[in-house]
Amino acid sequence: MYAPERQQRILETARAQGRVEVVTMSEDLGVTTETVRRDLTVLERRGAVRRVHGGALPVERLEVEPPLATRTTQNSQAKRRIAARALDEVPAEGTILLDGGSTTRALAELIPDREGLTVVTNSIDAAAILQGHTHTDVYVLGGRVRGRTGACVGDWLTSALAGVCVDVALIGANGFSPTRGMTTPDQAEAVAKRAMVGAARRAVVLADATKSGDDHFHRFADTASIDALITDESLDADTVIELGAEGMAVVLA
Repeated sequence: MYAPERQQRILETARAQGRVEVVTMSEDLGVTTETVRRDLTVLERRGAVRRVHGGALPVERLEVEPPLATRTTQNSQAKRRIAARALDEVPAEGTILLDGGSTTRALAELIPDREGLTVVTNSIDAAAILQGHTHTDVYVLGGRVRGRTGACVGDWLTSALAGVCVDVALIGANGFSPTRGMTTPDQAEAVAKRAMVGAARRAVVLADATKSGDDHFHRFADTASIDALITDESLDADTVIELGAEGMAVVLA
């Protein structure tokens, strides 16, 4: 396979899967990891991809924050596995804070209806899913609704969170990395997520492995501020070690 053919194959894979990993691509193509890295450098210079730790992301993914309806269909199996594992973080009795997002939405669908459990959420979708529960207490955090995510943000939300303390906050993220921590492209969402971390005894981030190395404009937490990251098993071992270096547990679902 000539270099242009190989690079086209790499780009097609990145666009189809949302990212491309060096090790996996080298095995698929039967070439060394160094060859794949050189190809990614060429593609990055053309403006087709952006290099991240362990691989690259197609520029299409970076240009626009996808709406919730689109993100719900992306990596849906991994998100369901993450949600199922995150259910272990929900106490039999106590209070949880549920963020907006596609993975946290999948978790909302699994939360049991039981006495003694209180769910606080800024997600319109999660609230709609949980509103039929007759035993669980459901509180909705108000504020400006971001149409792209269906999550409430703003002063009303942060003021409400300043007056509560929950057992565990289950928070979504658009990107995570050992160096930049947990990130999101929108400033108002970053402020909201930061307030959620501050309101919880235990903060847990739910994000599939395609978010790894995808550093967005606004950081809402470093790894030391998060008790656990629940992601999927495709996250490479080196990143797991780096992420856990400051004490954050990394759970592969």
